[in-house]
Amino acid sequence: MNPDHHTSFRKIGDVLARQVMPELHHAARFPLRVSYIGVAGFDGCDEADSFERVVDLGVFASPEAAMSDASLRVARGDIRIGTDETLRFRPRFAAILDRERALVLAGAIRAGIILWQQPVGSNAEARRVVADASRLRGRAFAAEDRGERVSAREFRFCAAMLEARLVDLAWRETAADLLRLPQAA
Repeated sequence: MNPDHHTSFRKIGDVLARQVMPELHHAARFPLRVSYIGVAGFDGCDEADSFERVVDLGVFASPEAAMSDASLRVARGDIRIGTDETLRFRPRFAAILDRERALVLAGAIRAGIILWQQPVGSNAEARRVVADASRLRGRAFAAEDRGERVSAREFRFCAAMLEARLVDLAWRETAADLLRLPQAA
């Protein structure tokens, strides 16, 4: 008989505090919602006449399902904002939000794929990202005041690229795990 047999068991309080309660809190943040942020406009219209738009894709039970469906819809190019065939939507970002509207994961859309952004690694990095994004948004406001709508939109896009890394603290580890490349066997 092993004299250290009792040391292999963990106290129920430790199990509750370290495993059960965090899982319950995490589960309460489902379902997840996928939204696309982009530019809409009618065929033949100038870029300056287009407008920014958010299109919701739907709700999902897991981050993996949300990522998969969001990527598939972008690749197929079948994101519509209405029944009017002359109204076009060009998605620029995909965002996955939880029930509390906290950011789970986001990415820029280029050439029919979503470039999911790596979440910030620390609160200090998050503060730097917020400061940089705020400066870009300030430049966007200034450009808008000068009547430069396209330039203002580009500054907002650059700010959003930075902000896509501001994954909620509760989701940072999950998001980082989802973005890790499979290891070679």
